[in-house]
Amino acid sequence: MRAAAIQLTATADTGRNLETADRLVRAAVRDGAELVVLPEKWPALGPPDVLRRLAEPLDGPALSWARSIARELGVDLVAGSIAERASADGGRGRNTCLHVGPDGADRAVYRKVHMFDVEVDGTTYRESADEEPGAEVVCTTLADGTIAGLAVCYDLRFPELFRALVARGARVFALPSAFTLATTRDHWEVLVRARAIEDQAFVVAANQIGEHAPGLRSGGRSMIVDPWGVVLAQAPDAETHIVADLDLSAQDAVRRRLPALSQLRPEVYG
Repeated sequence: MRAAAIQLTATADTGRNLETADRLVRAAVRDGAELVVLPEKWPALGPPDVLRRLAEPLDGPALSWARSIARELGVDLVAGSIAERASADGGRGRNTCLHVGPDGADRAVYRKVHMFDVEVDGTTYRESADEEPGAEVVCTTLADGTIAGLAVCYDLRFPELFRALVARGARVFALPSAFTLATTRDHWEVLVRARAIEDQAFVVAANQIGEHAPGLRSGGRSMIVDPWGVVLAQAPDAETHIVADLDLSAQDAVRRRLPALSQLRPEVYG
């Protein structure tokens, strides 16, 4: 299977974001991609007031486009994540990831479990002020029968989630992200490779790049990593796509020769 990660710079200009996503997804498919992963909040990214204003329902224009292009191109598309509009009762929205199959039908919906409530480089982020965390571990099945696990950005710091995905059969992790510039620089590659190594899984990590609004920047370096932790592809500092072949037979060999997943001792450490 050939997978692609899309790297772009989303802003409050939703038309431009959609145009860029369309161009890069088409380019990835021309390069043979059968699985394409968009980054976190690719339809719109900015301060909380911008996200509230530009949030969409699941049948809004961003995901309607995703269904259409997946069907047109005949690919599995993990449509990154969107700021899902809050319910009519005025509750918080969701950070929502959708997998669309080659037939254009929804295959799985994942809502980000871990909220980005942190301080980085002097900037305080409080994702939970506007978005409600999800409460479900979500795997999905790709067109060739491969099981993929869904996670979003800050989820990467919680290995328990990825181990739960593997326990449900995941062989590939799709990771839409908008890692900050500072955390991309210091943590991104280490964390992506660690999740691949410890779970002996492929990671398709699509990150945002560049400035989304004054003081809000992402670090790029989108990556595709194999179950041995080898970086198969890494994006330059630009809006682009990367592709790599996911060799499932090689993954089987890794899991057979180094059977760590079958040597877990939950009776010791819970």
